[in-house]
Amino acid sequence: MLSEEEKREIEAELPHYERRQALCIEALKIVQKHHGWVSDEAVRDVGEFLGMSPHQVDSVATFYNLIYRRKVGRHVIHVCDSVSCWVLGCDAVQDRLCEILGIKPGETTDDERFTLLPIPCLGACDHAPAMLVDKDLHGDLTPDNVEALLERYT
Repeated sequence: MLSEEEKREIEAELPHYERRQALCIEALKIVQKHHGWVSDEAVRDVGEFLGMSPHQVDSVATFYNLIYRRKVGRHVIHVCDSVSCWVLGCDAVQDRLCEILGIKPGETTDDERFTLLPIPCLGACDHAPAMLVDKDLHGDLTPDNVEALLERYT
């Protein structure tokens, strides 16, 4: 069940949209802000609140790659694997992150500190390879400089 605070935050966004259903992404982001991810129950509740089916809400949630449909770590690392990042070595950067964290892409560290996910494009081609940690964009990555970047995130 959506909390009263979540409902208030969603309702506060309504004036920015012509139709209640157009608020779906924003509502999912609000739920995720409160819980860290969007559960099946939250999908159902958002759908009920916005007048949408759970399937419609899930379709939006699974299309938008910054909505997490399963529990993630405190910090989410998105490694860009676009053509520019790939040509400039994102595979080596990702391999190094996997080595440091002891996980594979799509997994979360045992201490729930980090989740490692690929992302199709971060729009930082001029600083490729790039990654996003939470809301922080990091570019010009190398296998040698990523460990120091991770130390910022406790």
